Amino acid sequence: MTAVKALKTWLPVVAVGAACLAGWTPTVAVAHAAGQANVTPAPEVPSGAVDLGSVVIPRRVLANGESLPAGTYEIRVTAEQAEPAAGATPSYERWVEFVQGGEVKGKDVLSIVPSSEIAGVAESAVPGAGSSKVELLKGNDYLRVWVNRGSVNYLIHLPVA
Repeated sequence: MTAVKALKTWLPVVAVGAACLAGWTPTVAVAHAAGQANVTPAPEVPSGAVDLGSVVIPRRVLANGESLPAGTYEIRVTAEQAEPAAGATPSYERWVEFVQGGEVKGKDVLSIVPSSEIAGVAESAVPGAGSSKVELLKGNDYLRVWVNRGSVNYLIHLPVA
C-alpha cells in the first residue's frame, strides 16, 4: 500500500475517532468528516450537581413513592445518574432533590432534554430561558416541574397524591 493510499484510507478513521473522544457522537463525527457543514455536535449536558432554583409545588405529590407536601422547594440535580427509561440516554436521567430549610425532603428522577429535542417530548410551550413552570398534566394524574436553563430543559413528573 502506498503512503498516499494509506493516508486516504486511515485519515477519516482517525478523524472520526478523535471527534468521538472530543464528545461528538459517532453519527455527528462521521457526518462532519464527510463534509456536511450543517451538522452540530450533541448538546452538552451538565455532569455534576446543578442548582435549578426554587419552585412552588401547589399540592401534595409523590416523589420516588414518598409523600411530598405542597410548598416551596429548592430543586437540586445531583451528579448521580438514574436508571434510564427505555430508549433514554443514560446521562440524561438523573436524581433530583427537593430541599426545604436546608433539608432534603424528597428525591425523584428527572429527565434532561436539550432544547433541540424538546418539541418531541412536550406539547406545551417551553418556559422562558432561566425560568420554570409547574403544570398539572392531562387527566390531573401528574404534576410536571419544568425548568429551562440555557439550552437544557429539566423535566420532573410527579404523581399527584
